[in-house]
Amino acid sequence: MDIKGNCIASITDEHGPIYVYQTRTSRILSFDGKIYQSSMKLNNINGLDLGYTQAMMAGLFFIPKIKTATVMGLGAGSMAKNLLSSFSELNVHAVEYRAAVVTTAKKHFHLPETKRLSIHIDDAVSYIKNTDIKSDIIFSDLYNSKGMEPKQVQSSYLHHCKNALNKHGVLVLNIWHTALKSREELDELLAIEFENRLLSFEVKSGNTIVLAFKNDIPLIKREELLAKSQWLDDKMNISIQGYAKSLGDIQNL
Repeated sequence: MDIKGNCIASITDEHGPIYVYQTRTSRILSFDGKIYQSSMKLNNINGLDLGYTQAMMAGLFFIPKIKTATVMGLGAGSMAKNLLSSFSELNVHAVEYRAAVVTTAKKHFHLPETKRLSIHIDDAVSYIKNTDIKSDIIFSDLYNSKGMEPKQVQSSYLHHCKNALNKHGVLVLNIWHTALKSREELDELLAIEFENRLLSFEVKSGNTIVLAFKNDIPLIKREELLAKSQWLDDKMNISIQGYAKSLGDIQNL
């Protein structure tokens, strides 16, 4: 099914095409004209339009004060923009393999020029293996026009993500339309690397969000978890209270 809207820009690099579509209310980034890579409301350029991106912010429930975040897979920059606009002292590192995607995000999706945003044009596996930066949270959303990048299902990638987290850091992964074999392999690798310190929940869109903890999962009282979700809802202009309830149920809080 083709994306509805007018194609207002397109560019092709060595990896293929990049399209920008616009509807009456939104601007959309796509690599194939069918699947959304990112979406931005024209009246809320720093918001998170796609539900799964809001759901990924549930990882913030478990971080007392966020100072450094890494986004693996910039896309149109929705998560980076939302984090930067919500937390004035936060530094964000965004890793994107395609320089043309970064150019598109800046030109058509209001990705800001700020010292608090560092963009790394690099392969995700190479970057995370070699970085000295320690993050409180790493968001891994590695997808191309064919689906989830195989990089996200590698023990070495998960191992280096874990090493790049601060002591109480969280790796947040988005899993969507993944073949059963790849999903089972990823689940097994995560369980081994993170010693079963995992929480996951489903999103209405069909995505699964996995939270992988470098050390023990913090035990947060249900009331505190709900209060934190309300605070994040207001601060980030998102809706994630339902996920706080789900995680509370999983932990029997």
